[in-house]
Amino acid sequence: MVVVQPMAGIFRHLRPARRWTPARYRALLRARGPRSVQFRTRAAILVGAILVGIVATLFAQAADWAAAMFDRYATTWHWLPLATTPLMFMALVWITRRYAPLARGSGIPQVIAAQANPNDATKTLISIRTVAAKAVLTIGAVLGGASVGREGPTVQLAAAVMGFTHRIVRVPLRGGVVIAGGAAGVAAAFNTPLAGLLFAIEELASAYEQRVTLLVLAAIVIAGMVAQSVQGDYIYFGAIDAHMPLLSALIVAPVAGILGGMAGGLFSRILLGMALSRNRLTLWCRANPIKFAGICGGIVALLGVFTGLTWGTGYSSARAMIVGVDAPLWFGPAKMAATAATAIAGLPGGIFAPSLAVGAGVGNLLREVFPSEPASAIVILGMVAYFAGVVRAPLTAVIILSETTASRGLMLPMFATAFIADAASQWVCREKLYHGLSKTFAMTEPNKTP
Repeated sequence: MVVVQPMAGIFRHLRPARRWTPARYRALLRARGPRSVQFRTRAAILVGAILVGIVATLFAQAADWAAAMFDRYATTWHWLPLATTPLMFMALVWITRRYAPLARGSGIPQVIAAQANPNDATKTLISIRTVAAKAVLTIGAVLGGASVGREGPTVQLAAAVMGFTHRIVRVPLRGGVVIAGGAAGVAAAFNTPLAGLLFAIEELASAYEQRVTLLVLAAIVIAGMVAQSVQGDYIYFGAIDAHMPLLSALIVAPVAGILGGMAGGLFSRILLGMALSRNRLTLWCRANPIKFAGICGGIVALLGVFTGLTWGTGYSSARAMIVGVDAPLWFGPAKMAATAATAIAGLPGGIFAPSLAVGAGVGNLLREVFPSEPASAIVILGMVAYFAGVVRAPLTAVIILSETTASRGLMLPMFATAFIADAASQWVCREKLYHGLSKTFAMTEPNKTP
């Protein structure tokens, strides 16, 4: 009996404390069943991520179609864009200001601003009406020859999709989910899941949070799988697989980082100055937005007509330089001017892809300084440096170029270049571009110009 009593006590502890009664099943269904907030939130994220992949793919195809249409038009009617591009700029800015003021610009500043009050933002900054106008007007900008990309608008579209699915199932929208949607948009637009994750942490999120990152990972994986199932598995710039000896990198990386970072900082300073500062020039531009858009369109048209290379995203030119094709030394500065003129005009459209093209131009300049080094590696380091200087997200810059060129053997030189570029950019512009621009997007009522 002395042995049996302790064993009986052990078995009593191993037995369930409570039985699974019908009441407990009902309580479990209320807490985690199909009608629970937890279940509906997860369903909203799952469905939203699937829709992000579909929307990003359709938007990318529409943007590519518009770019091809403009290329044929500019080739057939070489001089006509001198008239049509300024008129298109003026029309798009008028439509944007009149009907969708929150659709102007990149889209990433809107998502950053939306995190302050995500649920109200679904009626303003990331509403379906705003992003629908954003998509149409961005396609219009591409058709007009503007130096814009689709990646920034895709971030705003993706955040709006997440907000829409949450409203449908009637669950609160958290800032972390807005981040997840935006990051999934980057991943689907470039087919770069790791870059999407790092972009969320570096740029969209103010601080690292494990809960947010898990949401981001889930959304990126799902959106990326959907986008790949439609578009196929592809590398944005093609498999370049560039390399550079370590001793060469010790010399090239600091030069590329300083030159590209300062150029990126200058670009950011121009955009922030036009958006936030108050002087005679900016006050005139804000008082006469349509005329100013026409002037900016004229600059873009002149550069495009007389160079033939600065229209649109600059993807073809950037890829040509990456694979070693010689390009004019003035391409980088000319593309930077066209992108700046487009961005400050107030059109909807992103600067991601054009910035990569400008960075390729920076790398093309560096090829003259380091003629004995691998051309592809030099150009990629220029792209990393300029992109990091513009967005001030060095990890994102490295991973996005690594994934879009399959140049993983260049990782260490890219990291060194990106961190140097981030520091050099701050010498010229202390404030981060997207965070500075987000200040211009106050939480306003729908249809009210901020």
